[in-house]
Amino acid sequence: MTSSEFASNSDNFCYRHPDRQSFVLCQRCMRTICPECQTQAAVGVICPECMKAERQNRTPAQKRAQRRWRGRSTAVAAPVQSGRPLMTYGIIAVTAFVGLLQLIPGLNITGTFLFAAGYVFPDLSGFPFQPWRLLTAVLVHSGIWHIGLNMLALWMLGRSLEPMLGRWRFLALYVLGGVGGSVAVAIISPGTPTVGASGAVFALFGALLVIGLHMGANMTGLFVLLGINLVIGFVPGFNIAWQAHVGGAVVGALVGLVILRTRKHSQRIWQILLLIALAVLLLVAVFVVPRLLIGL
Repeated sequence: MTSSEFASNSDNFCYRHPDRQSFVLCQRCMRTICPECQTQAAVGVICPECMKAERQNRTPAQKRAQRRWRGRSTAVAAPVQSGRPLMTYGIIAVTAFVGLLQLIPGLNITGTFLFAAGYVFPDLSGFPFQPWRLLTAVLVHSGIWHIGLNMLALWMLGRSLEPMLGRWRFLALYVLGGVGGSVAVAIISPGTPTVGASGAVFALFGALLVIGLHMGANMTGLFVLLGINLVIGFVPGFNIAWQAHVGGAVVGALVGLVILRTRKHSQRIWQILLLIALAVLLLVAVFVVPRLLIGL
């Protein structure tokens, strides 16, 4: 999942922990910092050295106010969720549990959770109407390598992205990306059943690219990594649903753009409404577009 160019570029790793990959920059010194080193500021996050310098430069009045309010200063808040990507770990745990259930003979977990376009068009396919498979498909995989690579990518990206976005935004991104991957498969290749979290993982790629470019981070390594994974989907013999990769990446980029444009606290309601609108748009697309294509 890495390249020599990516690994040799120190800009892609925390300056205090060189073994930790990150794409988050300190808003004061613009150096890369990992979740453990991030402290939420009024705008963005700052590193421990800049935090120390800011504390030293406080005026006597600010210091008296901090003592008076027992350190509850509005200038600098507590570290973002203590830098622990709990939602990432939770998704990995649930997916791994479902993966174990897939190994039990007779349960047919894969057949119950996989997605195919027929499950949203019962009148055309004769399948039962089960639209929830748009999402449950992200929980099942075709083998140990499939689930292993997807969860490795989720772990790598989630450690940087979840503390930056917050747990619930991160979950919304993952869910919308998974649904977006299934929708893309239904529209581009309606006869293809699909399983796996690739769409959701590529949504993380897409969001991280948009946010990283906005912050001015060096995204060369991530571009290379994303490009390699997209190309693999077109290689004969790999049996990979590249449609889910593309759909997830596009949806992830849109979610990243929404979060960037509505990141102020006063815009929170607009952020929620826009994410709901994106979810509705995906559902409209999966129910309407394939019918139009069939009609043509």
